[in-house]
Amino acid sequence: MDYEKEAIKKHLEWKGKIGTQVLVPLETVQDLSLAYTPGVSAPCLEIQKDIRKSFDYTRRGNTVAVITDGTAVLGLGDIGPEAGMPVMEGKCAIFKKFADVDAFPLCLKTKEVDEIVNIVHAISGSFGGINLEDISAPRCLEILEKLQNVCNIPVFHDDQWGTAIVTGSALINALKIVNKKIESVEIVINGAGAAGIAIGRFLLDLGAKHITMVDRFGILANGLPEMTNPAHIEIAKVTNLSGKTGNLADAMKGSDVFIGVSVGNIVSKEMVKSMREKAIVLALANPDPEISRKDALAAGAAVVGTGRSDDLNQVNNALIFPGIFRGALDARARSFNSEMYHAACYAVANLINSTELNPDYIIPSPFDKRVASAVAKATYEAAKKSGNCW
Repeated sequence: MDYEKEAIKKHLEWKGKIGTQVLVPLETVQDLSLAYTPGVSAPCLEIQKDIRKSFDYTRRGNTVAVITDGTAVLGLGDIGPEAGMPVMEGKCAIFKKFADVDAFPLCLKTKEVDEIVNIVHAISGSFGGINLEDISAPRCLEILEKLQNVCNIPVFHDDQWGTAIVTGSALINALKIVNKKIESVEIVINGAGAAGIAIGRFLLDLGAKHITMVDRFGILANGLPEMTNPAHIEIAKVTNLSGKTGNLADAMKGSDVFIGVSVGNIVSKEMVKSMREKAIVLALANPDPEISRKDALAAGAAVVGTGRSDDLNQVNNALIFPGIFRGALDARARSFNSEMYHAACYAVANLINSTELNPDYIIPSPFDKRVASAVAKATYEAAKKSGNCW
């Protein structure tokens, strides 16, 4: 199928991927009096007395805002908020289909960090959660941090933490196959943007000790003068503890794990061959991975995953974000925390038991009906246990 040609045809036909529906009867005067005036004043006054009741008397507790400024849409870059709408609508459709979460796309015509923060904070009382999407780095890091500080509902940047959590799930199972421990393996992460930095921090949280981050200018190292990005400076303080220098090829020599969140076709077979035996390659750039699955396997990699839906072992954020929001909403969480992230990560990994686990099956499909409910349950329990709820 020519997906681009067919997508144009379908989008003209669909004229949007989501809509609204009325959940209450509106057939009689009595119906109208209960759903609207005069009866509606009673729940309004109850919410005025206790804002927590907004989750009981309205749809707020099952509603997420999907927000972008259109600056980093898919692999297309800064195409503007209106052009980002088809992606945001698609995200909202996935929320509803996989986890029965009502999500609404909001595409903002501003790139100013504080203006975005103020807008999102101002509307946050209408929602149970906020999902930030396709906002360029390093601005997205600052926006997420500021919103987490001012909002009393969970705020999630899927490009950062959705990617990090699902990558962690894939790595946990891949390490089981090659019989290596996360604390002992040498991990190379190529692409020190929002996703790469989140992956690095999350893997450190999971117990990794030896991570080397690589960006366009080469290996990140503490004190490197080329590093001017504050996020690079911070992540360099806790990675590359052995002080490596050089480029991506230098970083990959003798490594056990390669994780790519960068650009396509920049890893050669020779670079994979330079890795240790039983190497793991998670080449997640989209639409073209850093190295194809076929070439990585031919070069000797033991386990390979990509971000492509037509490859085995697709590492896909859709395994995480519907369920993690479902669990957070059900728990009435005030924010996301590391306990919830860890719970979601292991929920996905543990769906594949030891008899099923093999190099071609390290992570379930987004269409596996067990995924969203398993992630939701684990997230809910972690939120409640941590006391992170209304």
